[in-house]
Amino acid sequence: MAKNTPENTEPMRLATGTESVERRIFEAHEGGKLAVEPTAPIDNADDLAIVYTPGVARVVEEIAEHPEKAREYTIKKNTVAVVTDGSAILGLGDRGPIAALPVMEGKAALFSRFAGVDAFPICLDAYDVDEIVAHVKAIAPAFAGINLEDISAPRCFEIEDRLRAELDIPVFHDDQHGTAVCVLAALTNALTVVGKSIADVRIAMSGAGAAGTAILRLLLAAGARDVIVTNSKGIVNAGREEGDRLEWIAGVTNPRGVKGGLREAVNGADVFIGVSAPNILDEAMLKSMNERAVVFALSNPVPEIDPDIAWKHAAVVATGRSDFANQINNVLAFPGVFRGLIDVHAREVTDEALLAAAQAIAAVVSEHELSARHIVPSVFDERVTPAVARAVAGARG
Repeated sequence: MAKNTPENTEPMRLATGTESVERRIFEAHEGGKLAVEPTAPIDNADDLAIVYTPGVARVVEEIAEHPEKAREYTIKKNTVAVVTDGSAILGLGDRGPIAALPVMEGKAALFSRFAGVDAFPICLDAYDVDEIVAHVKAIAPAFAGINLEDISAPRCFEIEDRLRAELDIPVFHDDQHGTAVCVLAALTNALTVVGKSIADVRIAMSGAGAAGTAILRLLLAAGARDVIVTNSKGIVNAGREEGDRLEWIAGVTNPRGVKGGLREAVNGADVFIGVSAPNILDEAMLKSMNERAVVFALSNPVPEIDPDIAWKHAAVVATGRSDFANQINNVLAFPGVFRGLIDVHAREVTDEALLAAAQAIAAVVSEHELSARHIVPSVFDERVTPAVARAVAGARG
């Protein structure tokens, strides 16, 4: 399989919306993208007696007496639930659980393709936090991990916190932590390209929701010291915000006491990270940033600034799109993260594991491969998932 080398890093821009592409999309999704197949032979009466009754009764008795053996003799060994309520589907918003099914199927297919993890989509017809927590707890015995997906903020924070506290298997909200891992990996290499360190740069972030909060937490854990976060009301400052998450953000950011909005936050910044809304960063703001600036415009499908404009003024530009260089894609993280967690029978996801995952992704891009337009490996680079899995397993082992 081709590696993501400098010779093949510039992606093809797909003409979405054309008739031929529309036909390909629907044909690929027809009948769903997943199937369940037996792993044991069922070709005769003897096979049937072993796979099902009466032979299965012996396995039932063994697991009843030793519950930990479920990981040895059932699908719990290698299965993840991909759980959503459909309240924040991609960039489309609240479209409900049934409309979320194609996305959750796709996520499960990516687990299988990139990490050999058997994942299953769980689309809950529930919106209340208590109800969602109860449903996930009820199905948890069959799974080795829970991947929360496309659940709107701020409910996603409480749902994740409660499930992490109440379950003995890892709970991972990919919109938060998968994004954070990939952003940190990309930023690590981008700063190497521009010759700056995370401890010294000024970082301006747009977005204080699920992804923004998780990115901030991981940046701070990695050594960032000067971060300003903005939301739709302006710079998040102490005394202005309500709610535990925003109060926490206000308490750990903006050490210089900057006031105003995004324009003031970006002025003199070395790094811009956007996980918010399209077209909010204009060219004048970009010009006000420091020399050799790094711009991560990750809003999808329309970034915070047109990448072609951003490249005129920034040294490194990344987006969440596959048709521009430097796509920051969660597929780089979550398959390997879960592979590592499952392999060591982890009970939780720690910041140490997330930092290790980010470092592993960054390290896949070798010194001779690293460039302004190649700061992250391709999701099809076969080195990525094993490297992330080893790093996470080591951090948890």
